Amino acid sequence: MQSFPPPDLASHIGLILITDEIQAPADFLIHGFLNLRLKDSKQSRCLLLSVSEDIERIRSVASKSSLNISQNARFKFIDVYSHLEESEAAGGSDAPDTSPRDSQLRRIFDLVSTELRSAPDSDGKSLVILDDIATLEWLGYSVLELSRLCRALRALCLKESATFLIRHHVLDRSELDPLSRHLLQLCSYHVEVRPLSSGRSGAVSGELCLHLGPVESKPVYPLITRSAALQYRLTDGGAMFFNRGTSEGVL
Repeated sequence: MQSFPPPDLASHIGLILITDEIQAPADFLIHGFLNLRLKDSKQSRCLLLSVSEDIERIRSVASKSSLNISQNARFKFIDVYSHLEESEAAGGSDAPDTSPRDSQLRRIFDLVSTELRSAPDSDGKSLVILDDIATLEWLGYSVLELSRLCRALRALCLKESATFLIRHHVLDRSELDPLSRHLLQLCSYHVEVRPLSSGRSGAVSGELCLHLGPVESKPVYPLITRSAALQYRLTDGGAMFFNRGTSEGVL
Protein backbone atom coordinates (compact mmCIF):
# COMPACT_ATOMS: atom_id res chain seq x y z
CA MET A 1 0.00 0.00 0.00
CA GLN A 2 1.35 3.41 -0.96
CA SER A 3 1.21 6.54 1.21
CA PHE A 4 1.44 10.27 0.64
CA PRO A 5 2.90 12.68 1.59
CA PRO A 6 6.23 11.19 2.67
CA PRO A 7 7.28 12.46 6.12
CA ASP A 8 10.38 14.22 4.79
CA LEU A 9 8.35 16.19 2.25
CA ALA A 10 5.93 17.28 4.98
CA SER A 11 8.85 18.87 6.82
CA HIS A 12 10.64 20.33 3.80
CA ILE A 13 11.90 23.87 4.40
CA GLY A 14 10.46 25.91 1.54
CA LEU A 15 7.25 26.36 -0.45
CA ILE A 16 5.17 23.35 -1.44
CA LEU A 17 2.40 24.21 -3.90
CA ILE A 18 -0.71 22.03 -4.12
CA THR A 19 -2.96 22.59 -7.12
CA ASP A 20 -6.34 20.91 -7.47
CA GLU A 21 -9.51 21.08 -9.53
CA ILE A 22 -13.23 21.14 -8.81
CA GLN A 23 -13.55 17.46 -9.79
CA ALA A 24 -10.60 16.49 -7.58
CA PRO A 25 -10.30 18.71 -4.48
CA ALA A 26 -7.16 18.28 -2.40
CA ASP A 27 -8.76 18.57 1.05
CA PHE A 28 -7.43 15.13 1.96
CA LEU A 29 -3.85 16.30 1.28
CA ILE A 30 -4.19 19.42 3.42
CA HIS A 31 -5.35 17.24 6.30
CA GLY A 32 -2.67 14.67 5.46
CA PHE A 33 0.15 17.20 5.85
CA LEU A 34 -1.45 18.59 9.00
CA ASN A 35 -1.96 15.20 10.64
CA LEU A 36 1.53 14.02 9.75
CA ARG A 37 3.21 17.02 11.32
CA LEU A 38 1.10 17.06 14.48
CA LYS A 39 1.46 13.33 15.04
CA ASP A 40 5.06 12.67 13.97
CA SER A 41 6.69 15.91 15.08
CA LYS A 42 5.78 16.30 18.73
CA GLN A 43 7.11 19.85 19.11
CA SER A 44 6.56 21.67 15.81
CA ARG A 45 3.78 24.27 15.37
CA CYS A 46 1.08 24.12 12.70
CA LEU A 47 -0.64 27.30 11.50
CA LEU A 48 -3.66 26.89 9.24
CA LEU A 49 -4.62 30.08 7.40
CA SER A 50 -8.09 29.21 6.17
CA VAL A 51 -9.90 31.43 3.69
CA SER A 52 -13.07 29.43 3.07
CA GLU A 53 -13.17 26.46 5.47
CA ASP A 54 -14.42 26.81 9.04
CA ILE A 55 -12.81 25.35 12.13
CA GLU A 56 -15.68 22.92 12.82
CA ARG A 57 -15.06 20.99 9.62
CA ILE A 58 -11.32 20.96 10.33
CA ARG A 59 -12.04 19.46 13.76
CA SER A 60 -14.44 16.90 12.30
CA VAL A 61 -11.99 15.64 9.67
CA ALA A 62 -9.08 15.59 12.13
CA SER A 63 -11.11 13.54 14.62
CA LYS A 64 -11.43 10.75 12.03
CA SER A 65 -7.64 10.41 12.26
CA SER A 66 -7.81 10.34 16.07
CA LEU A 67 -6.44 13.87 16.23
CA ASN A 68 -8.02 16.29 18.70
CA ILE A 69 -6.89 19.70 17.47
CA SER A 70 -9.15 21.49 19.95
CA GLN A 71 -6.84 20.45 22.77
CA ASN A 72 -3.61 20.64 20.80
CA ALA A 73 -1.64 23.73 21.81
CA ARG A 74 0.63 23.33 18.78
CA PHE A 75 -2.23 23.92 16.33
CA LYS A 76 -3.39 27.44 15.48
CA PHE A 77 -6.38 28.21 13.24
CA ILE A 78 -6.48 31.64 11.62
CA ASP A 79 -9.70 32.72 9.91
CA VAL A 80 -8.23 34.83 7.10
CA TYR A 81 -11.54 36.25 5.89
CA SER A 82 -12.50 37.50 9.36
CA HIS A 83 -9.15 39.23 9.82
CA LEU A 84 -9.41 40.88 6.41
CA GLU A 85 -12.87 42.17 7.29
CA GLU A 86 -11.61 43.53 10.61
CA SER A 87 -8.70 45.25 8.87
CA GLU A 88 -11.05 46.80 6.31
CA ALA A 89 -13.36 48.04 9.05
CA ALA A 90 -10.40 49.54 10.91
CA GLY A 91 -9.45 51.59 7.87
CA GLY A 92 -6.19 49.88 6.91
CA SER A 93 -2.77 51.50 7.18
CA ASP A 94 -1.68 55.09 7.56
CA ALA A 95 1.35 54.51 5.31
CA PRO A 96 1.00 56.80 2.26
CA ASP A 97 2.46 54.27 -0.22
CA THR A 98 0.34 51.33 0.98
CA SER A 99 -3.02 50.53 -0.61
CA PRO A 100 -5.91 49.46 1.66
CA ARG A 101 -5.80 45.93 0.25
CA ASP A 102 -2.03 45.68 0.71
CA SER A 103 -2.42 46.72 4.34
CA GLN A 104 -5.15 44.09 4.84
CA LEU A 105 -2.83 41.37 3.54
CA ARG A 106 -0.01 42.80 5.62
CA ARG A 107 -2.12 42.04 8.68
CA ILE A 108 -2.14 38.35 7.71
CA PHE A 109 1.64 38.40 7.33
CA ASP A 110 2.03 40.04 10.73
CA LEU A 111 -0.17 37.38 12.35
CA VAL A 112 1.98 34.57 10.90
CA SER A 113 5.19 36.36 11.85
CA THR A 114 4.03 36.80 15.44
CA GLU A 115 2.97 33.16 15.74
CA LEU A 116 6.21 31.77 14.31
CA ARG A 117 8.46 34.00 16.37
CA SER A 118 6.56 33.36 19.58
CA ALA A 119 6.72 29.59 19.16
CA PRO A 120 8.90 27.74 21.67
CA ASP A 121 12.35 26.94 20.36
CA SER A 122 11.72 23.22 20.02
CA ASP A 123 12.62 21.29 16.88
CA GLY A 124 12.56 24.59 15.00
CA LYS A 125 10.24 23.40 12.23
CA SER A 126 6.73 24.75 11.88
CA LEU A 127 4.12 24.17 9.18
CA VAL A 128 2.23 27.12 7.68
CA ILE A 129 -0.73 26.28 5.41
CA LEU A 130 -2.52 28.86 3.25
CA ASP A 131 -5.79 27.26 2.16
CA ASP A 132 -6.57 28.58 -0.35
CA ILE A 133 -5.15 31.49 -2.33
CA ALA A 134 -7.56 31.26 -5.28
CA THR A 135 -10.46 32.40 -3.10
CA LEU A 136 -8.52 35.54 -2.20
CA GLU A 137 -8.18 36.32 -5.90
CA TRP A 138 -11.90 35.72 -6.38
CA LEU A 139 -12.53 38.18 -3.52
CA GLY A 140 -10.86 40.89 -5.59
CA TYR A 141 -7.21 40.87 -4.54
CA SER A 142 -4.91 41.36 -7.52
CA VAL A 143 -2.22 38.92 -8.66
CA LEU A 144 0.39 41.53 -7.71
CA GLU A 145 -0.98 41.88 -4.16
CA LEU A 146 -1.18 38.13 -3.68
CA SER A 147 2.28 37.63 -5.20
CA ARG A 148 3.73 40.05 -2.67
CA LEU A 149 2.02 38.19 0.17
CA CYS A 150 3.33 34.81 -1.02
CA ARG A 151 6.86 36.08 -1.47
CA ALA A 152 6.83 37.68 1.98
CA LEU A 153 5.44 34.55 3.66
CA ARG A 154 7.88 32.31 1.82
CA ALA A 155 10.83 34.48 2.90
CA LEU A 156 9.54 34.47 6.49
CA CYS A 157 9.15 30.68 6.51
CA LEU A 158 12.66 30.19 5.11
CA LYS A 159 14.05 32.47 7.79
CA GLU A 160 12.16 30.60 10.53
CA SER A 161 12.94 27.13 9.07
CA ALA A 162 9.27 26.45 8.42
CA THR A 163 7.40 24.52 5.76
CA PHE A 164 5.06 26.73 3.71
CA LEU A 165 2.15 25.01 1.98
CA ILE A 166 -0.20 26.80 -0.44
CA ARG A 167 -3.31 25.33 -2.05
CA HIS A 168 -4.41 26.87 -5.33
CA HIS A 169 -7.58 25.89 -7.22
CA VAL A 170 -7.00 25.59 -10.96
CA LEU A 171 -10.00 26.26 -13.19
CA ASP A 172 -8.41 25.39 -16.53
CA ARG A 173 -5.49 22.97 -16.49
CA SER A 174 -4.76 23.55 -20.19
CA GLU A 175 -4.12 27.29 -19.71
CA LEU A 176 -2.32 28.50 -16.59
CA ASP A 177 -3.56 31.75 -15.08
CA PRO A 178 -1.04 34.47 -14.03
CA LEU A 179 -1.24 33.57 -10.33
CA SER A 180 -0.54 29.90 -11.08
CA ARG A 181 2.52 30.83 -13.14
CA HIS A 182 3.84 33.01 -10.33
CA LEU A 183 3.33 30.33 -7.67
CA LEU A 184 5.03 27.70 -9.83
CA GLN A 185 8.11 29.94 -10.06
CA LEU A 186 8.28 30.24 -6.26
CA CYS A 187 7.77 26.63 -5.22
CA SER A 188 10.28 23.96 -4.29
CA TYR A 189 7.80 21.18 -5.06
CA HIS A 190 4.47 21.09 -6.84
CA VAL A 191 1.85 18.50 -5.90
CA GLU A 192 -0.66 18.30 -8.74
CA VAL A 193 -4.02 16.72 -7.84
CA ARG A 194 -6.20 15.96 -10.84
CA PRO A 195 -9.25 13.95 -11.86
CA LEU A 196 -8.87 10.90 -14.06
CA SER A 197 -8.58 11.77 -17.74
CA SER A 198 -10.86 8.83 -18.50
CA GLY A 199 -13.63 10.24 -16.33
CA ARG A 200 -15.06 9.30 -12.97
CA SER A 201 -14.55 5.86 -11.50
CA GLY A 202 -16.11 4.22 -8.47
CA ALA A 203 -12.78 2.69 -7.49
CA VAL A 204 -10.54 5.72 -8.12
CA SER A 205 -11.24 9.27 -6.92
CA GLY A 206 -8.31 10.90 -8.69
CA GLU A 207 -4.56 10.94 -9.06
CA LEU A 208 -1.60 13.05 -8.02
CA CYS A 209 1.87 13.88 -9.28
CA LEU A 210 4.91 15.38 -7.57
CA HIS A 211 6.99 17.80 -9.65
CA LEU A 212 10.24 19.59 -8.87
CA GLY A 213 9.94 23.38 -8.69
CA PRO A 214 12.47 25.76 -10.26
CA VAL A 215 13.76 26.80 -6.82
CA GLU A 216 15.37 23.37 -6.29
CA SER A 217 18.31 22.20 -8.40
CA LYS A 218 17.67 18.48 -7.88
CA PRO A 219 14.97 16.44 -6.11
CA VAL A 220 15.50 15.20 -2.58
CA TYR A 221 12.36 13.03 -2.75
CA PRO A 222 11.25 10.64 -5.53
CA LEU A 223 9.18 12.55 -8.08
CA ILE A 224 5.91 11.22 -9.48
CA THR A 225 5.39 11.89 -13.18
CA ARG A 226 2.01 12.19 -14.87
CA SER A 227 2.61 8.94 -16.76
CA ALA A 228 3.13 7.14 -13.42
CA ALA A 229 0.67 9.16 -11.33
CA LEU A 230 -0.22 7.92 -7.85
CA GLN A 231 -3.95 7.23 -7.71
CA TYR A 232 -6.18 7.49 -4.66
CA ARG A 233 -9.62 6.58 -3.43
CA LEU A 234 -11.38 8.63 -0.76
CA THR A 235 -13.06 6.73 2.06
CA ASP A 236 -14.72 7.74 5.33
CA GLY A 237 -11.41 7.14 7.09
CA GLY A 238 -9.26 9.13 4.66
CA ALA A 239 -7.46 8.47 1.39
CA MET A 240 -6.07 5.15 0.14
CA PHE A 241 -3.18 5.38 -2.34
CA PHE A 242 -2.10 2.88 -4.97
CA ASN A 243 -0.13 2.72 -8.18
CA ARG A 244 -1.98 3.20 -11.43
CA GLY A 245 -3.82 0.09 -12.52
CA THR A 246 -3.81 -1.61 -9.11
CA SER A 247 -7.02 -0.20 -7.59
CA GLU A 248 -8.62 -3.66 -7.46
CA GLY A 249 -6.14 -4.56 -4.76
CA VAL A 250 -7.54 -2.06 -2.29
CA LEU A 251 -11.25 -2.66 -2.77
